[in-house]
Parts: sequence; C-alpha cells; structure tokens
Amino acid sequence: MNMALKAALALLLLAPLAGCAHSTSSDGKWVRLFDGKTLDGWTPKISGYAAGQDPFATFRAEDGKIRVSYDRYQGKFQKRFGHLAYRAPFGAYRLRLEYRFTGRSFTDVEDWQQSNSGVMLHAQPPSTMRKDQFFPVSIEVQLLGAERQEPSPTANLCTPGTHVIMGGSLHTIHCFNSTSPIIPNDRWTTVELEVDRQGNFKHVVNGQTVMQYGGAQYDPDDADAQPLIKAAGGELAIKQGYIYLQSEGHPVEFRNIELQELH
Repeated sequence: MNMALKAALALLLLAPLAGCAHSTSSDGKWVRLFDGKTLDGWTPKISGYAAGQDPFATFRAEDGKIRVSYDRYQGKFQKRFGHLAYRAPFGAYRLRLEYRFTGRSFTDVEDWQQSNSGVMLHAQPPSTMRKDQFFPVSIEVQLLGAERQEPSPTANLCTPGTHVIMGGSLHTIHCFNSTSPIIPNDRWTTVELEVDRQGNFKHVVNGQTVMQYGGAQYDPDDADAQPLIKAAGGELAIKQGYIYLQSEGHPVEFRNIELQELH
C-alpha cells in the first residue's frame, strides 16, 4: 500500500466515530453542503483520472444546482463513471437533497445505466480510489428514473465493495429495490437519507420511508475493499465515510443539499 493511501485512510479511520469526524454544526441544525454557486468543498473523481481531475467539467455549479453534464464527452460515455465527494467523512447524520434526470442517456451505456445516478454514503476517501476504479467502496443509494429499459423504483440500495444486514441476515446481493413508486424523469424528487448512531440506514422518498437496513461492512472478497480492510486492522464494520454524488451516463441535477448531524 502506498504512503498516500496509508495517510488518507489513517485520517479517516482514526477520526472520532461517535457522531461524525467533521462538525458542520454543533446544535443539530441543517447545514448546506452546496452553496448554490461553486463546487468549493467538493472533489471530483472520474474513472481514468486522478482525484480532483474533471477535464470534461462533468460536475458543474449552475443556476443553484450541481449539474452532471456530458456536453464535452464527444457523444460517448466510454465507462467514464464519475463521483463528486464532499470534503469530510460523517458518521451519524441526516442528508436531504432534491434531484431530477434531464436529457437522454448516451447510446453506448448499458441498459442499467439509463436514468441512473446515486448518492454514495460511508464511502472511501477519493484520494484512496484507484485511477481506473469505477465506483468508490460505499453504500450506494441508487437513484433511478422511469425512462429506462425496465422502469424501476428509486432510492434503492447497491453495495459496491460492501455488504449490509437486512431483516436480521447478512445480504451479499449487489442491489435491492426499495418500495418507492416509479418517478418520472424531469420531476424534482426529495430524498432524505438517515444513518443513526447505531449504524441503521433509512431511505425516505418524498416523505415516505422506502427502505431500511444496517450493519454496513466491507466485502472481504472485493479487491477495492481489501486495502481498506487492511488499513482498518481487519475490521469489516464501516462506521463512517464520505458522501458522493454520482455520474453514470445520464444527465442529472441536484439541489438543496443539506446535512444534519445526529449526536
């Protein structure tokens, strides 16, 4: 493991785990993570490029929104998956935001990428991702729209490099559908995500709870998770991490991104 990876993981893993490692607020108030004008405090990670490099301006602050745009991709996505990480890890919190899909997917994306984005929770630091890594090791709240090969609910769960406990059992399947309705593209949708001090996760869509689970942990068989497990001294449980917004080949917008710490 190189020294940069060791240093970044040490900062994450040695941070206080009761509550969160970074304090945006000491009194439980909602705090904006996006100022509506700039991407200050956010780091892009595009597959094929080092953390901090976004040569196509995939992620932009425009008109009070974080916009995922592909107008500089010359018509092809070419598996250039992108993620935008907030500057610090959190442990117990509520995160809420609004999103909507716009435009069309690229013609070279797979069916599952259509009208597809996400919010990654408890994710690894962007500086520890491999240059060609598609997704951060994380708990992914998968956001889907209706305009896809198989219209699906939103605020689902996917687990890149991780597992969770649901209904008292360890689940190792990659994705699970929520109970949300199918949301049309171009409609602003409010999602609230909660991780409590006991490590229980809850997904809420437009005020309705659509999924609950807990026990977030690394997958010991996943190549990207293995160095994180080693840095954690063999510990599998994930108690905190970074928040990312996702780019998977379909234009999407995010706004009103706020976080409330749970103490």
